[in-house]
Amino acid sequence: MKIRGVIGTLSAVALAASLSAQAQVKIGVVVSATGTAAFVGIPQKNAVALLPMKIGNTTIEYITYDDASDPTQSVTLAKKLLTEYKIDALIGPSGSPNAMGMLQVMAEAQTPMLAPVGTAAVVLPMDEKKRWVYKTHPNDDVISDGLVAAMMKRGVKTIGFIGRSDPYGQNWAKTFEPMAQKAGMQIVANERYNRQDTSVTGQVLKLIAAKPDAVLVAGVAADAAMPHMQLVDSGYKGQIYHTHGSASGAFIQIGGKQVEGALVVGPLLLVPEQIPDSVPTKKVALEFVTGYERLYNAKPPIFAAGVYDAGLLFQHAIPEAVKKGKPGTQEFRTALRDALEGIKNLNVSQGVVNMSAQDHSGFDHRGRVLLTIKDGKWVLVKD
Repeated sequence: MKIRGVIGTLSAVALAASLSAQAQVKIGVVVSATGTAAFVGIPQKNAVALLPMKIGNTTIEYITYDDASDPTQSVTLAKKLLTEYKIDALIGPSGSPNAMGMLQVMAEAQTPMLAPVGTAAVVLPMDEKKRWVYKTHPNDDVISDGLVAAMMKRGVKTIGFIGRSDPYGQNWAKTFEPMAQKAGMQIVANERYNRQDTSVTGQVLKLIAAKPDAVLVAGVAADAAMPHMQLVDSGYKGQIYHTHGSASGAFIQIGGKQVEGALVVGPLLLVPEQIPDSVPTKKVALEFVTGYERLYNAKPPIFAAGVYDAGLLFQHAIPEAVKKGKPGTQEFRTALRDALEGIKNLNVSQGVVNMSAQDHSGFDHRGRVLLTIKDGKWVLVKD
C-alpha cells in the first residue's frame, strides 16, 4: 500500500513552483508501517517528514511505500520504485531479512540503498552487491565493544546469550562471542527465539542452569523485553545486558518494572540532555529529537534515527553527485554511491560517520553510551 507522506506532497508542490531547469532527485522509501515490524516502520515513516525537501539547488521527492513487514513485498516495491519512478536512491527497508532480500535488486539496478536496519550482514563482508548499500545504524562490533568493556568493568566472567533467530540475532552471536572470548570471558549458554514467540521458558531455564554471571539479550524493542522479563520471573539474579536493538520506548513500555536496571549500549540520542556539550554530535541529536517531538509529541526511537541520518548523508553527498551527473541518470546514481563512500567526519544523530570502501556504516564509539533504566526512563551510566 502506498503512503503519500507530507514530504512527498510538499516536494511535488515545490517542484511545480520551481524553475523548469531545476534538478530533482527521486528517493524511494520502503518501510513496514503495518504488520509485525510496524513498531519499527511507523517511526521510520514518521521520520520522513524531517528529511530535507531541498539540497542546494536540487529538490527532493520522497515516494513512500509500506511493505507490510513482508520481505517478498519489499523486493516487489523496490522493483516498482526502480522501474516506474526511476528513483535515484532508496531508504529502507525496516527489517534485516527484508534488506537482505533486496541486495541483489539494488545491485543489479546500480542504485544506492541506505538501509536503517540492525544487521551488519547488509554491508559485511563487502562484495559487489553490498557496495551499493549503506547501513544507517552502527555495526554490531561497535556496540559489542562497548558491551564487552562494560562487562569487564563489572567483573563478568561467564555469559549466557539469547538472540533472535534471524539475521540480527545470528550476526550478534557471530560478532559478540569472539570479542568476549578475547577479553577472557566465556559463553556458557547460547539460545535463540523467534520474534513472534510468546514464551521463551525453555531457553530461560537452560540459561539459568548454566549459571552465567550475566546474560546478553540480542533482540529488538518489545521482543527483547520477553527474555528479560522471564529471566527475572524465573529468579535470575545476574546482570542482564542488551544490544542497541532494545534502545526504544517500546522496550520499557512492555518490560515495565521488570526491566529496571537493564544495561544497554545504545545511541546518545536517547539521553541528549545528559550528554556534555563537548560531545560533537549532541547538537544534531537534539535537533532530531526536538523536531520529532514537535511533530509527534513523543521521543523518537532509534529506528527513526536511521531514516533521519540517511537524510543527513544525502544532504552531504547529493551536492557532490550533481557535479558529475544529472539526477535520473546512471552517471548520477554512480556518483551518489561514490560520494556516500567518501563521507568523512560527518556528525549525525547517532554519532560520527567515516565511510570507506570496506566500511559502509562508518560509525565508531563516539555515538554509543551505556544506559540503564531507572523509574521508567533511560539514564546515562557514567562509567
